[in-house]
Amino acid sequence: MIENKDNYPAGGQPEGELSMREIICKVYEALEQKGYNPINQLVGYILSEDPTYITNYNNARGLIRRVDRDKLLVELVKNYLGLSE
Repeated sequence: MIENKDNYPAGGQPEGELSMREIICKVYEALEQKGYNPINQLVGYILSEDPTYITNYNNARGLIRRVDRDKLLVELVKNYLGLSE
């Protein structure tokens, strides 16, 4: 199996761990299910890093805290611009 620089399997994360995209999707779903505006809540969290923007429902707050905010911002900008590594 091809390994990357962090010694994780190709794909970027250890087996069994959620990707950043999977985490954001799960958090989005939890916010939506609880009746929040997920985009506004996620933007508030990203700007402030205040976890109270994210509901505890379905462990969404615990999940979002696993995501490095700087890496998330880099991925968001790259995605917006249509760039890839």
